This record gives sequence, structure tokens and C-alpha cells, in this order.
Amino acid sequence: MSISLNPYLFFDGNAREAVQFYEKALGGKVIGIMTYGDMPADLNNPLSDDMKDRVMHAHLKVGDGDLMFSDTFEGMPYQPGDTIQIAIHPKEESRARDIFAALEDGGQVLIPLHKTDFSPLYGMVKDRFGVSFNVNVPAE
Repeated sequence: MSISLNPYLFFDGNAREAVQFYEKALGGKVIGIMTYGDMPADLNNPLSDDMKDRVMHAHLKVGDGDLMFSDTFEGMPYQPGDTIQIAIHPKEESRARDIFAALEDGGQVLIPLHKTDFSPLYGMVKDRFGVSFNVNVPAE
């Protein structure tokens, strides 16, 4: 049986900004973005203009992996936090440094990039959206 899993990140009205940020920071490619307003109108439950512009689903391809995004529905509780971390495994140290620097912009370094027993270069950074990333160059 074949199965694949991917992170699905939720935001509170700024998912489109996050998709664009990660596309640039991680060197990804946007596969598609669909807003709540792209769906057929429900006359019994009309959407506000803000809600119509919110991202219902976005897909970013990063290497062989996939990141999915969505904005919460208007009025839903939203609590950013450390409930998910994304591990990135670039093969080249220079690429790891570039990714780390891009994610660090407006964010916070939790563990600076450094050599470890398990990796020639490892670090952890929380980006400006509150999402934590483990950047890890695999050991040979």
C-alpha cells in the first residue's frame, strides 16, 4: 500500500502571504490557490468580502514534498503555536544556509546552524508566521 503525508498549515487571513513567503524561502512552486469566494455561492450563507478573499486551499510543491495551506473560516478560533514543525533536509550546506536565512527574516533563531553528531549542519528557526523549521543537512 502506498501512502503520502504532508503538512497542512492554517493561518488567520494571511495564508496567501505565507504561500508567497515559503515559495521564495524554500524555492517552491505554487501549484494552485483557491479562495472561499471561488466556490459556488450559498444564498443561505453569504460570505463577507473578507471571507471571499481568504484562501480555502493552496498547494506549494517543494522538491518532492508538498505543503498545503488554508485560512481559517471567519470567526473560527486561531492560535498560532508550536504544534507542528517542518523538517527540511537540503543536501548542500549552502542551500541549508540560504533557506535558514530566508526563514530567519522576521523570525527567530531557536538553534543556530551548527555541526552536530548527526549532521554536518543543523539548526532550528521559527519564521515570522510562528512556524518552526528544523533545517538538517543529512550526514553522509
